Amino acid sequence: MQLRLPTSISEAQQCLADGAVPIGGATLVWAAWQRDGFPEQAVSLRNLPEANVVEPRALGAAVLLNRVDQSVPEVLHLAAASVGTGAVRRTATVGGNLVGSTLRCLLPAACVLDARATVLEPDGVYETDLAEVVAKRHLLLSLRWSEPVVSGYRKLAGEAGGPPPFVIASAVHADDDGRNRLRVAVRDGYEVLSDSTVCEGDTEQVLDALRRTAVGTVDASDWEAVRRHVSDLLTRLADR
Repeated sequence: MQLRLPTSISEAQQCLADGAVPIGGATLVWAAWQRDGFPEQAVSLRNLPEANVVEPRALGAAVLLNRVDQSVPEVLHLAAASVGTGAVRRTATVGGNLVGSTLRCLLPAACVLDARATVLEPDGVYETDLAEVVAKRHLLLSLRWSEPVVSGYRKLAGEAGGPPPFVIASAVHADDDGRNRLRVAVRDGYEVLSDSTVCEGDTEQVLDALRRTAVGTVDASDWEAVRRHVSDLLTRLADR
C-alpha cells in the first residue's frame, strides 16, 4: 500500500481523484484492512496545514485527540479527553472519530457548538452541516463554530462489554437578538439526539422547555442526569 501525504489542498484533491482511501489515524481501518485486504493507495491529511488547526473557533480533522486542548471550548476538550485510552488518543484523529467511528464521541460536542464542517472532494472544498458529513462519510477537513458563552460535557459510567455510555454535551450561545440559547446533545446508545431552547425564566422553566424537545425523550434515569448537568451549566452561566 502506498501512503500519500499531501501538503496542499490541490495535492489532496489529486490523491482523492487517483482513488486514494482516507486513513485518518488508522485506529479504525487497520484491522479491517488486515482482514479484507489493503487498498493500493491511502491518503493522510496529517501534513496538510488546513487539517491541523487548533483554535478557539476551529479544529482540523487531522488533529490527534490528545492535541485537542483547552484552547477549544470546554465541551470539545473534555469530549476528546474521554475517548479511549491515552494510547488511542495519541493516534486517533478528530476526523476519524467523527466520520469513521460508530461511537462518534465528538459528535455531541460538535452539535452543541452548532459546528459547520469543511469537507474535501476531488473537485473542490465546500462547507456543509454535520448531518451530511456523518450520513455521506465525507472527507472532513475542519470544523468551525461560534464561541459559546459557556459549555460542558459529561460521560456516564458504562459497563464493560455493554452498550456505549450515555453522554451529555451542552453549550450556551448568544443569539443575534442578545438572548442566550441552550443547546444540548446526548448520545443514547449509538444515536445522537440534539435540540435547543431559549434560556428564558429560571432553571426549572428552561428544563421544562428542554424536556419537550428530542433530548427529553430519553428514559427517566438518563433525563435525571441531563437535568443535573444542565442545572450546573445554568448556574455557571449565572455566575459569569
